[in-house]
Amino acid sequence: METSLTLDLILRAYAMGIFPMGGDDGTIRWYSPDPRCIIDLAQFHVPKRLARTYRQKVFEIQVDSAWDEVIRECACRQTTWINDEIVWAYTELYQAGLAHSVEAYKDGVLAGGLYGVTLGGAFMGESMFHRITDASKICLIALVERLKKHGYILLDSQYITNHLRTFGACLIPREAYLSRLEQALRLNCHFK
Repeated sequence: METSLTLDLILRAYAMGIFPMGGDDGTIRWYSPDPRCIIDLAQFHVPKRLARTYRQKVFEIQVDSAWDEVIRECACRQTTWINDEIVWAYTELYQAGLAHSVEAYKDGVLAGGLYGVTLGGAFMGESMFHRITDASKICLIALVERLKKHGYILLDSQYITNHLRTFGACLIPREAYLSRLEQALRLNCHFK
């Protein structure tokens, strides 16, 4: 596929607090929201009912087991910023070990997932989906546990949603985000 999105361009943009999204007309647009949504790993909050579901292991969690299916499901919405060019570019990031997916399975069938990009000690969350209630939320809990275990210090969620608010997501000024990002980029964390 012919694309203007190269691995180097995407990684340089993330390192400056900028990320791409596909527009309705198929063009790639670049964003650096102010304020920026993050999930502070130290303040991550799991609602009681969801914590119980997680402990009961209703879903089996895996990492990087269904990249293609996860990114395609995330793109499969009436309104989406994940166009073919984004899918192609992020799949290249995945193949280079710089993007990852977290999946929830129920009875051996993919029930939900999320994906994002890693850079230093930062994980840039891109999108999530679910086929079964709570599956993507369980993936988020598993992601946060993994990030904490491996020394990550920044979970970027880009834009806030009511769904993310339930986990303690918050908005911070761009300057504060860039400061946290600079600290995270100094780290050499490994997702797997």
